[in-house]
Amino acid sequence: MKNEDSKENGIEKNFKPLEITSPRTAEAPGPNVGAECCAVDGKTKIKGAEEHEDAEEEAKASYIPTAISLALLLGGIVLDYLDTPWFTGYVRLISYGIAYVLVGWRVVWHAIKSLRSSFFNEFFLMSIATLGAFYIGEYAEGVAVMLFYVIGEHFQEAAVLRSRRSIKALIDNRPDEVGLVTANGVVTVKAKEVQVGDVVQVKAGEKVALDGELLSERSSFNTAALTGESKPDTKMKGETVLAGMINLDRVIELRVISAYENSALSKILQLVEEAGSRKAKTQQLITRLAKVYTPVVFFLALGLTFVPYFFVEAYDFNQWLYRALIFLVISCPCALVISIPLGYFGGIGAASRNGILFKGANFLDLMTQVDTVVMDKTGTLTEGVFKVQRVEALLEDKAWFLSAVAAIENVSTHPIAKAIVAEAASSRRHTVSKVEEISGHGLKGEVDGRQLLVGNGRLLEKYNVLYDQSVNEIVETIVLVAVEGTYAGYITIADKTKEDAPLAVTRMRELGVKKLVMLSGDKDSIVQKVARELQLDEAHGSLLPQDKVSHVEKLKAEGRMVAFVGDGINDAPVITLADVGMAMGGLGSDAAIETADVVIQTDHPSKIATAIDIGKKTKQVVWQNITLAFAVKAIVLILGAGGLATLWEAVFADVGVAFLAILNAVRIQRMKFK
Repeated sequence: MKNEDSKENGIEKNFKPLEITSPRTAEAPGPNVGAECCAVDGKTKIKGAEEHEDAEEEAKASYIPTAISLALLLGGIVLDYLDTPWFTGYVRLISYGIAYVLVGWRVVWHAIKSLRSSFFNEFFLMSIATLGAFYIGEYAEGVAVMLFYVIGEHFQEAAVLRSRRSIKALIDNRPDEVGLVTANGVVTVKAKEVQVGDVVQVKAGEKVALDGELLSERSSFNTAALTGESKPDTKMKGETVLAGMINLDRVIELRVISAYENSALSKILQLVEEAGSRKAKTQQLITRLAKVYTPVVFFLALGLTFVPYFFVEAYDFNQWLYRALIFLVISCPCALVISIPLGYFGGIGAASRNGILFKGANFLDLMTQVDTVVMDKTGTLTEGVFKVQRVEALLEDKAWFLSAVAAIENVSTHPIAKAIVAEAASSRRHTVSKVEEISGHGLKGEVDGRQLLVGNGRLLEKYNVLYDQSVNEIVETIVLVAVEGTYAGYITIADKTKEDAPLAVTRMRELGVKKLVMLSGDKDSIVQKVARELQLDEAHGSLLPQDKVSHVEKLKAEGRMVAFVGDGINDAPVITLADVGMAMGGLGSDAAIETADVVIQTDHPSKIATAIDIGKKTKQVVWQNITLAFAVKAIVLILGAGGLATLWEAVFADVGVAFLAILNAVRIQRMKFK
């Protein structure tokens, strides 16, 4: 259910300052655009900075005919009130007609086009109601209905642009041009034209456009755009530098390892771009409901026009038609189809501003239902920055022992492996071959022609290597080593809990999470120690990836709504299984990011609670809008049927409530989240 893409056929939006495709129905491009992105070749796409500026300029230009229409309407109302002799007949009709055409021609045109599929949409209803008002001579009211509808569109467009500005910072961190190193010097070229393997130059203060391997000795980078961390990150020769980072120190050279469209930043942007294509259940409910109540009210309006003919003595067609027009205007689901997706899109924007990327509005809803959060340990609750504490070698050549282990660990990207490589820091050369990673166990390979096993106790037991069982009592993370089938010693590594991990636990409990569980492949003694420190409800260590899956399946079988938070490639299966899968660290494993429903760009576990809080606040605002819209519509429908409401009240019940709902939805962008 959670990975369903409920995106339906979209067609071009009628008011186009944002070039947004509506997913609601194939009827027409309506107000339901808040949760969508731009459609390009059938795929969603968030525009670049220049295109955003063009969109804003185009939006401002579209206000001109609306302003002229408003001026003509107000002028006409004043002339009507003063009973001006010359403002009658065709002069009055033409004046109001121009005001109507300026704002209504697109709506009428789309109403005509939608007749091929279904005429039960807001465009058809708005067209019939306003043209009907002109038929009975209520020109001002007919123009007012269409004008305020269009003004509602402008409000919506402004709100969407505001939401997109919170995401725009990511786009601005992807430069379009780079300095390509060639035989003839450095040449400026488009980033999209650079090939994998090319060498590019990045000057101090410049943003990195492409993922690459650092060829220079070292440099420091501002990674805030990707991780939210303000502290500079120093990279050494051979390490990976990601697009979006800012080079702080000196001129450097990078060997490109990913094409422009496959960079880490591009993948993050793609998550944001696709977020609007997945509707929340509330959106789907309102879509289905609108398809039912709109035709019901339409036929009620027909009945209200003609049925009284058989029961009322002094039947006046225009009088009953007027009441029917009120019904039609009120039945338009503008407030709902505008404000609800806009509310969810506002939630996605607010989350993005807080370093959290939701892959769809449906996951905002699911986060509010989570009652159990399961977390990985290393990199999620702990720093994942390991340091070697102790080296115990049973070999005579102890220097070779550490150096050889580092040589085989050098092929791994695991934090423990990096700690051992950093500790060795040896210039000693080794011949390494036949390296094989055994998932959940460790590494097997040959160093200088000698077979090495480097991993946990399960690895040695797998190859029938006897070792001192007392080492299992060591609390720290331990790496056992066997050389040529004989136990050769061990290395201990320590990690520490993240600074905001206790805050994360406290906030999650405050937000209604009933059970907090930690699952880790690390030693159970270490896992239990961290669990006690953080006061978690349950913790399990020494787990293989399939063991984590089993634990989550058990929790789901108990009827719990489970969110799993991890950062490694081994977490991908359980992230997929969870009701809400969360990848901790936007720069973590590609597999974790691809399978996750929510990506936390920073390394702060407290952001888990922030994601839940944003989901709850978003849903609260959405249901406030639903309640407001239905309550006001119900009241005015009753008054309209009894002849106690005019088209002006109908305008408020529809467009006026939409204004209020839009303003309420925009509040999400202004909210402060811990």
